[in-house]
Amino acid sequence: MDPLIVVFGLGVGILVGMTGIGGGSLMTPLLIIFAGVKPVMAIGTDLAYGAITKTVGGWRHWRKGTVDFGVSWWLAGGSVPGSLVGVWLLDRLHHRYGKGFDDTLLLAVAGALLVVSLAILARALFMPRLVAKEREKVEMTRRVKVTAVGIGLVLGLVLGFTSVGSGALIGLALILVFHLTPHRVVGTDVFHAAVLLWVAGLAHFASGNVDLVLMANILLGSVPGVWVGTNLMTRVSSNGLRPALGCVLLGSALGVASKAGIPVPVAAIVGLPLTAGVVAWVTLRIRPPLPPRSTPIASEAS
Repeated sequence: MDPLIVVFGLGVGILVGMTGIGGGSLMTPLLIIFAGVKPVMAIGTDLAYGAITKTVGGWRHWRKGTVDFGVSWWLAGGSVPGSLVGVWLLDRLHHRYGKGFDDTLLLAVAGALLVVSLAILARALFMPRLVAKEREKVEMTRRVKVTAVGIGLVLGLVLGFTSVGSGALIGLALILVFHLTPHRVVGTDVFHAAVLLWVAGLAHFASGNVDLVLMANILLGSVPGVWVGTNLMTRVSSNGLRPALGCVLLGSALGVASKAGIPVPVAAIVGLPLTAGVVAWVTLRIRPPLPPRSTPIASEAS
């Protein structure tokens, strides 16, 4: 047993249960930066353990009634085949270029994390009107179904290739495109991820990219962590969680980029997320309160 990995699993599991974000977005960079795991193995193991962790979380959210099943299943219609293509592409490139591909893969992971962190921060701080549009449920019109499949296909490809996206990117789509409320975003995202990660994780296992011992250590912490996180979800302010997660992911992106050989100073890895956090705190403090959220069911994604 590796206590450090167990602690990583516990912390990430709590975040997954509370927010739907934290699986690939945090565990993969933690394994690469602090545990010295090779990028391909970190991605495969992360997706495999995430399948079990998010199954526990998905069941808990289903019991709490925070899952929009229509959006989940139509997203899966695109994300499942997309993730298989991503795993296949990663496996082919790794076999062709070997260790020389590791830095390129690290840059891909860092890029995905950077996009996610900036999008979450921008959404939390500069798009307050989106909060006013949030809904508890989306009506599954034909346009919404096509949109869900298309988004799932693209983001599933990203997830299969980098392990980033099961929570961070897809959760962002649930907010920006489908306008679900934060708690419904978390529940729908975790439930969908449980389906998606089983497919992607098994594909990585078949490709030999899963370390079962490492996975067992992560699960020792992540399974109880996600159980705790789902219980804490309704007690934590979503207004504080959004920018906090964006700052953490920004730090992760810079750390992974540094691991890939980009000369990112330690001061920047720590200082930029802290600065973003201070700016977020000040912005949220001075921003006038939003009008009460309307309750009609969304007729379509826009």
